[in-house]
Parts: sequence; structure tokens; C-alpha cells
Amino acid sequence: MAESTAPPSGKDDFESVLKDSETKVASFERESHGFIDRLQHFLHGNPTMVPVIVLLLSVLAFGLIAGGKFFSAFNLSLIMQQVSIIGILAAAQSLIILTAGIDLSVAAIMVLCSVVMGKFAVVLGIPAIIAIPIGFALGTLCGLVNGLLITRLKLPPFIVTLGTWSIFFALNLWYSGAQSIRSQDIDANAPLLKFFGERFGIFGAQFTYGSVLMILVFVVLWYLLNHTPWGRHVYAIGDDKEAAELTGIRTDRTLVSVYALAGLVCAIGAWAAIGRVGSVSPQSFYEGNLQSITAVVIGGISLFGGRGSIMGPLIGALIVGVFESGLRLAGVDVLWQVFAVGWLIIIAVAIDQWIRKISS
Repeated sequence: MAESTAPPSGKDDFESVLKDSETKVASFERESHGFIDRLQHFLHGNPTMVPVIVLLLSVLAFGLIAGGKFFSAFNLSLIMQQVSIIGILAAAQSLIILTAGIDLSVAAIMVLCSVVMGKFAVVLGIPAIIAIPIGFALGTLCGLVNGLLITRLKLPPFIVTLGTWSIFFALNLWYSGAQSIRSQDIDANAPLLKFFGERFGIFGAQFTYGSVLMILVFVVLWYLLNHTPWGRHVYAIGDDKEAAELTGIRTDRTLVSVYALAGLVCAIGAWAAIGRVGSVSPQSFYEGNLQSITAVVIGGISLFGGRGSIMGPLIGALIVGVFESGLRLAGVDVLWQVFAVGWLIIIAVAIDQWIRKISS
């Protein structure tokens, strides 16, 4: 007699369906997590991609909103001119932040150096070709002071540079007598000081030599950070200073050199700033410190140090310039332009935290 197979009970059917659904959910979660992991690893290995994507989307969005005015050669070249000085300051700031530090004195160093260049060349009659290197030496010295205070006294970079910001700003007002040097006086006595404000045309666009200088500064720093032992040491210190010391890196010496180089970059920015403004003002670029940090953060360099590309802040500065130009052409009030940039900063830091959290 053949055995009859009993039909599955309702309970068996329910368990079978439940197992199938659990398998599908688990499979979906693995696929989802795999995509997120791949995205995270891609962004971790290519930190500049986030600001690049934001820049492209911003250009596209404001091009649609503002129309042909935004894509005009004049407007695009104007954005480059407007971000040139903040871009150079962002390059100096990037060096410091890569070591897990911060420099609140970059703008004060730049303005002090511009005042010294102007006073030496215009008021004292020293040839500009000599006054400019003196300004470079002063900027390097200011950065060296920051580095020595941080490494020798073991003080937090935030506190040290907050203090030296006040010191350099006070010296600037004292030496200048709170008086500006007029454009006419510079033209008559030291026209070389305004070299980086001179314009040249390419396909209808007007660029300044200051814009070229900004790009050149970033290229040189990119080479130093990516193709020299010094650059690898900078990243190692920012990632883990104690571990870097255990591998034999002379961390204090490297940090001092980073702050000194940042001071030199600020002094180079001082020369470009004279050309950009057309005069020497002891109270110009007062918010340069915060603007440089904004460009660095939006550019994808981690505030915790050790991660990010030096080219990111260049893109970050351009993003800020694109937002301000696009919103202005769209008729948005200046207040809301600042509002938008504030949200950019928060979003950029949130993305950085997300990438670091998944990495761990």
C-alpha cells in the first residue's frame, strides 16, 4: 500500500514564507550595506570628489536660475578674481588643519605683511623688489612664532593663534597708524606692488595675475604634500601625532616648518591682496580667517587632521564664489547668501563625520 503524503499545514506554509522573506531582507541589506561601504571607501580615498560634485551641481543650478548672465565669460572670470585672496589664505590654512591644528591669525599675518611692504616701498622709498622679500620674511617669522609657541610651550593651536591674531592686528594698526596707502601713491612710487592686480584676457574673459598666483600656490603645495617625505610627515602627524613620533618622525620640527610655510604663503597673499584692492588698508580682509576656514571645510579637508587633498580648498573657495555670485544674480539678499554658506559648512562637516564614522 503506497504511503500518502500529507499536505503541509498552515503553520509550515507560514514558516516557509517567513524564511523566504527573511532571506530576501538579509540579501537586500547586504547589497545596501555593500553600496554604502563602496561609496564610503570611494569618498575616503577621493576626498576631493564631494566638493567637485557640489561645485558642478552649483554651477548647473545657478546657470538655470540666473540664465546666461551666470555663464558669461565676464562673470566666471570675476568669480576667479574674487576668490583669489581667500583661496591663498585657504591654502595656508589647509597646511595647519592637515596637522589637526588651526590658525586664526592667517589674515592678520597677511595684512601686516602688506602694510610693511607698502610702508617700506612707498613711504620709506625702499625699492619694491627689496620691500617685497622683507614682507615674505616677516610672514615666515610670524608663522615661526606660532609654531614655536605651540611646540615649545605645548599650547593648543587655537589658543596660540587666537592670541597672535590680536598681537599681529595690533602691530598692524600701530605700524600703519591706522592709515591706508592710496592707490595713486603706490602707482607713483612702487607699481610692482600692484602687479597681481593687472588683468589679461582669454577668449573674452578677464583674469588677473592674482588668480594665476592662487592656482600656482596650490599646485606647489600639492607637489610638496604628495611627492616629498615632508608631505607624508604632515599627513602622519595629523592622523596620529604619537604614532608618528614612534616611527621616528620629528613631529615638533615638522610642525614648526608647517606654520612657517603657512606664514610665507600668507605673505605671498599680501602681495596679491595689494593688487586686488589697489591700495594698502590696515583693516582689509578682517574676516579672512573665517573665510579661509570655510573654504577648507567645504573643500573636504577634515578638521580632525590627516585626511584631505590640498586641492579641495581651491574648489571650496570656488564653491563659495559660485554661491555668492549665483545668489546675487538671482536677486537674493546678502543676508541669505551668508545663510546659504553657513549651511554649506554644516553639511560639509556632517559628511566628514559620516565618512570617518563608517571608516572606523
